[in-house]
Amino acid sequence: MPETSPYKSDIPNTPLLRWVSRLSFLMDEQFRIPGTKYRFGLDPLLNLIPFAGDITGFAVSGGLVLAMASKGLTSKIVVLMCINILLDTTIGAIPGVGQVWDFFFRSNTRNMLLLQEYYREGKHQGSGKNTIVLALVILSLIFILLIGMLWVIAAWLFSKF
Repeated sequence: MPETSPYKSDIPNTPLLRWVSRLSFLMDEQFRIPGTKYRFGLDPLLNLIPFAGDITGFAVSGGLVLAMASKGLTSKIVVLMCINILLDTTIGAIPGVGQVWDFFFRSNTRNMLLLQEYYREGKHQGSGKNTIVLALVILSLIFILLIGMLWVIAAWLFSKF
């Protein structure tokens, strides 16, 4: 694995987790823009292909989480990793915004850092139920806000005709 990877130490040295680490690096940080410290991987490049790139990135990231989860992670860390992937995929699917988003939001790198915190510091232990409930509450509030905005826009449009 390249030395520039931010997640190289505290993760158990098993063939599966080495593979996960290398693939995460490939997806999020393989290439560097010359003259800068900015890195990006295949994920933002794949996202340039509408929908197919998003689906491919989602499938690879999901496979990485499944591989990590097979090593006995707690449900809380798996839920956090899934939230990263869903956020990356959902916003990444928005035309224009998604292409820019994918260059800056690296779900695989975030998941590897979560994994490193899990093994090094013992963080993210326990059940993921509270995390799921919080995510559902936030999504519900966003949904209600969007419905309200659509209602206001529709009312404004109908008042013009």
